[in-house]
Amino acid sequence: MAISNPGGLLNSVPAPFKQTLATNYLDLNGAAGWGQQYVPDLMEKEAEVFGPRTISGFLQQVGAEESMTADQVIWSEQGRLHLSYKATVATGGGTVIGAGGGASSRITLTSDIDGRALNAAGHSIRVNDTVIVSDSINGVVKCLVGAVTATQIDVVPYANGALVLANGPGTGLSTVLVFGSEFGKADSYRSSTGTEVSSRGANEPDFHTFSNKPIIMKDYYEVSGSDVSKIGWVEVTSEEGASGYMWYLKAESDTRARFNDYIEMAMLEAEKNDATSDLDGSAWLNGTAATDTVGTEGLFAAIESRGNITSGITGFSALIDLAEFDSILAEFDSQGAIEENMLFVNRSVSLAMDDMLAAMNSYGAGGTSYGVFNNSEDMALNLGFSGFRRGSYDFYKSDFRYLNDKATRGGINATAGNNAIRGIMVPAGTSTVYDQMLGKNLKRPFLHVRYRASQTDDRRMKTWTTGSVGAATSALDAMQIHMLTERCLITQGANNFMLLK
Repeated sequence: MAISNPGGLLNSVPAPFKQTLATNYLDLNGAAGWGQQYVPDLMEKEAEVFGPRTISGFLQQVGAEESMTADQVIWSEQGRLHLSYKATVATGGGTVIGAGGGASSRITLTSDIDGRALNAAGHSIRVNDTVIVSDSINGVVKCLVGAVTATQIDVVPYANGALVLANGPGTGLSTVLVFGSEFGKADSYRSSTGTEVSSRGANEPDFHTFSNKPIIMKDYYEVSGSDVSKIGWVEVTSEEGASGYMWYLKAESDTRARFNDYIEMAMLEAEKNDATSDLDGSAWLNGTAATDTVGTEGLFAAIESRGNITSGITGFSALIDLAEFDSILAEFDSQGAIEENMLFVNRSVSLAMDDMLAAMNSYGAGGTSYGVFNNSEDMALNLGFSGFRRGSYDFYKSDFRYLNDKATRGGINATAGNNAIRGIMVPAGTSTVYDQMLGKNLKRPFLHVRYRASQTDDRRMKTWTTGSVGAATSALDAMQIHMLTERCLITQGANNFMLLK
């Protein structure tokens, strides 16, 4: 079954004019209007045909807001406790170890287990460590480390001979995991080349820092003094619930509601310019140098660069099934293992999850189970689910209007193909982070907004009025309502987030 929309909704797009448009309302001058002797039956109340039009509210549910007084926010996140790396295995070529002259196998470490490049000091594996080398060719091999350099280790397996080349085309990288160490009697520590020394160097924790910068957003509404005092025949209602017959009340309310939505949409969609971008901030943004970063890191960009992305088990799909959820659980087990997670999804995924959970009921195929669904014969059947538990994880599902509305991401997703966003999974709870300004550890939600504020100026959401209407502030025969905010989104522990594409 296909659903078509004939279009023609002239009021579906905000008009860039400061007056009502005849195309949006009844023709009062035509043959069927007031150009004839019969008075029409006027329906004064404006019809609300789109339901709730705003999409804001997501960040209020999952995050918090906090003030800042700087141009940049820097935070640190703990690294993993255990030493695990991605590597390539050569065919011999290692150092000759010990008096017996046994040859070792040389392993080149390429990154840590999360794909981050090695730091300036190199890796943290030391001589006499015991490691597991795992790949599709060698299988799982236990080895003793005999010598190390900044990027390489020479190992000798406990069983069999030297390791074989394991990183040919299509085989991928090997994994190297430190699981302990072994020393001989009266043996001291050994240097990187195996020479006995009193110390082999202590490991320092990995230090990972991230940063984001705020952006300034502005908008305004203007109405002339004459139009402020003009009464219309259409009774309008603002998004905040105020009603009246003055059109500027409606227009000003729409401008404010649209700006509030822009604030949330920017925190979701924004991204920074990179080295490949031709965007030069000095040409477009006053006070910005050509070398300055433009933009800010939104939630989607943070997850795509530091978090997890699932595109379904069999490639792109609008649906979600139990197999994909089990893959998500396996990935979360390898990350922070946050027990409670919130799912904000579009309509197709929401219905697919309902069908998936309903199918778990043994009576789902043959009829309705009143006990499981908490239904009775005399009430409407409820096949919707708001939450469920799988393994040791709790998931709470909610529709995300931003992903459904045709005027926002809902319209983008229709043509985005594999880049369409089906939903987002956000961990509940807080994370412990080090605050550079306060100089101590604090607990904050994984997701929170920083806005610029001081004792002099609070830029969380500034609104001020200028002109000659009301409290006159200038000679302008109009009322201008200005709106401004300066903020950025902080996504901590992005490895615990999941983007459904």
